[in-house]
Amino acid sequence: MTRQQPGRTGPVAQGRTASGEARAGETTEGGRASPQMRCRLGRADLTAVADARHALRELLRTWGRPGCADVAELLTSELVTNALIHTESDAELTATLAASTLRVEVHDHLSRMPEPQLATCDENTHGRGLLLVQALADAWGVRMQGHGPGKVVWFELDGGPAAG
Repeated sequence: MTRQQPGRTGPVAQGRTASGEARAGETTEGGRASPQMRCRLGRADLTAVADARHALRELLRTWGRPGCADVAELLTSELVTNALIHTESDAELTATLAASTLRVEVHDHLSRMPEPQLATCDENTHGRGLLLVQALADAWGVRMQGHGPGKVVWFELDGGPAAG
């Protein structure tokens, strides 16, 4: 399980909750329970990226396409990193497994729309995260918050039925 550091927010064990920490649990979708993970991400805390990957890996242990777990971790890392370096506030990560689909959402408090950057030949490593999301996700998008500032950047991966 992920360790907690004073003043940090991040993943916690399923069933444990504390103010400002993540909750792993289930949501109901069509009468069925869907495994879900939520992480509150502290402003500019890039160590939260590794914690988010770890929590997502735990959620995906029984998912039907184990090979997609690596892609899910990569894309989640990109969205979380973007939210933490391009905004001046906390963010929230939600990952939900519903039927055969993984949906990952990162909510931040910046109303500016993200724009995928074209890759260049220079050694600059910034600006390519959304290109990875665009290339590897089965679906992705941005939704502006209707009730306050901010947006949700999301992606979905199709996982198929769980292997038995």
